[in-house]
This record gives sequence, C-alpha cells and structure tokens, in this order.
Amino acid sequence: MRAVARFWHLAEVNHWARARAVGSYERSTRDASLAEVGFVHGSYPDQLSGVVAAVYGDVARDVVILELDRERLEAAGSPVRDEPGDPRDQYSEHYPHVYGPIPVSAVVRVLPARIDHGRLEFADG
Repeated sequence: MRAVARFWHLAEVNHWARARAVGSYERSTRDASLAEVGFVHGSYPDQLSGVVAAVYGDVARDVVILELDRERLEAAGSPVRDEPGDPRDQYSEHYPHVYGPIPVSAVVRVLPARIDHGRLEFADG
C-alpha cells in the first residue's frame, strides 16, 4: 500500500470545466458519476497508462489529468483509501479511491493530455 500524498485522476475536459464552475468534481470514471459508483477512481502516475489501456481503448479524445492532494481531500471530508483494483482479490494492485466529491481546491495541478485508442499522450510531449 502506497498512501502517498498526491495521486492522479483522469477527467474529461467538459466534466472538469463544470467542476470549476460549481466548485467540486463528482465523476467517478468513464461514463459514471460518484453517486453511481460510490467513489472517485484514482491512480498513481505509474498506473495511469494501464488504466487508459483498459478503460479507454475504444476512444480518442482530449482529457485532463487532475493531480489531487490527499491531505486537502481528507480535510474537506472526502476520505481516500488505497484499495485493490479487483475487489475480489485483496492482493491485486491497490489504487487510491476518493469517497466523496473532489473540491477544486484539492486539485494542485491540471495536466492536459490526449487519449488515442488506449494510449495516453501528454500535451507537452
């Protein structure tokens, strides 16, 4: 288990724009809300390319990577737990899950990127 201070969440550009307008982000993962899933999926930087390959293999679109601060999330009442990616296997790789909305103030960096059929490309190369 890592439980490091910062981790990432892949967000669609329009969802991030809406979050900035209302003050919090409430999407969980592709095509699913926090209310539907119960938590927001996160990953550590070295895990993100695998997530993109598994979840976004059929699309090409611009996205943003939100760098989240664990301490700010916890202070805002959105606890973060590192949990198995496969809930049936406690020994599978662990990912950070945010159990509550993400306040815009907990996002410390936004990295523009593009998904191209399972590959992640950062805008700055």
